[in-house]
Amino acid sequence: MSDKNSVYIRFMAPIMPNTIKSLSQCLDQAILHRSEHIHLLISSGGGSVFHGISMYNYLKGLNINITTYNFGSADSIATVLFCAGKNRICVPNARFLIHPVSLNLNAPLLLKDKDLEEQLKSIKIDTENIAKIISDTANKDIKDVEEKMHNRTTLNPIEAKKYGLATDINSNLYNNDNILYSIYEDGSIFQYIPNPEITSNMSDSPINFYNLPEQAIKKNI
Repeated sequence: MSDKNSVYIRFMAPIMPNTIKSLSQCLDQAILHRSEHIHLLISSGGGSVFHGISMYNYLKGLNINITTYNFGSADSIATVLFCAGKNRICVPNARFLIHPVSLNLNAPLLLKDKDLEEQLKSIKIDTENIAKIISDTANKDIKDVEEKMHNRTTLNPIEAKKYGLATDINSNLYNNDNILYSIYEDGSIFQYIPNPEITSNMSDSPINFYNLPEQAIKKNI
């Protein structure tokens, strides 16, 4: 699991504009430094469908080997983020939750007929996109996926692997030999550089790298 061209990103946060921005910045660093393998460790209760699908599309479009991990829960749109990996690993006590897209109104709104029609159309398209992503990933009929979404289905690791959502069950996540970024729910990023030799060619990076644990930092990028 260890090689000097790998980068690990621990995403323990909801999928929201600020956390996806932080994830994008970590990915930019991996691309900038020509990483060959990105390991994305996910534990998320879900969040914004727009940002989740956008990040899934971005990850699938990268010419980099991507492995995703569910080390806690991949609920709702976080399941879609998990699907971005070619290899998809979950720890033995993880879970997945698949459910329909819902409309969240943050404040009372007066919706006209056309507005309501557009909102319902958006929900329908988002639901179809999510179902297709899971269907393509698990190699399952899209109607079966839609039924599981409609029934709010929770899968344990064994069920997820049998269904085709996960490719393996393994408790090994990270071995301290590679660069690790940790993204938290406030969008802050924790950077761990285990060996200065690994990043000796990164002096021109816009991020200030530190050797930890002696100089552990938590900062916004």
